[in-house]
Amino acid sequence: MNIVIADDHAVVRTGFSMLIDYQPDMKVIGTAADGRQAFDKVNELRPDVLLLDLSMPPGESGLFAASRITEAFPEIKVLILTMYDDEEYITHTFKSGAHGYILKNSPDDELISAIRTIYNGKRYIDPVLMDEDMERLLKNDQYPEHSNEPFNILTKRELEILPLIAKGYGNKDIAGMLFVSVKTIEAHKSRIMEKLELTSRPELVEYAMKKKLMDF
Repeated sequence: MNIVIADDHAVVRTGFSMLIDYQPDMKVIGTAADGRQAFDKVNELRPDVLLLDLSMPPGESGLFAASRITEAFPEIKVLILTMYDDEEYITHTFKSGAHGYILKNSPDDELISAIRTIYNGKRYIDPVLMDEDMERLLKNDQYPEHSNEPFNILTKRELEILPLIAKGYGNKDIAGMLFVSVKTIEAHKSRIMEKLELTSRPELVEYAMKKKLMDF
């Protein structure tokens, strides 16, 4: 299977490449340092699997990239690599269209197993993170039922826009990042504020920080 690796640290890309290329049925055909590069590499090389870091400052994050890539190339399997072990991150990740979620400190053989699992059409969650909610997510494609959580309230596009607003980007900047019109961003912003019952940017920033959305 052909694989692309996207991570902002060159040493991580090299280490994972060596591990994967050692496998008789796997080959790394490209690497990227952020989400935009990952999209371009996937578009150029059409790999079977994309290993994608969740947080790649200052470039486009893994969540944005996963969302764009799975929409444009639904046949490509995306495995998220991260140090974040929170349930909210996992749920956001799967809602963005990714197929697997593994911690960077997992054993080498676990990473290889994760790649083979999603390549064969199944979802994967790092065993360290498994609980009843995650079991349901794997088996039934159901997200944990926490009605006040953003991933149950907001659409995928709104989840992309909210942290950008919270970070201080203007409507024009966000429109350019997401390749939509300024009016579209304004409409999304209004719906986000209404859904979350927020009335000001400081409230939105506080919400984004509390729900651990800033990295997205």
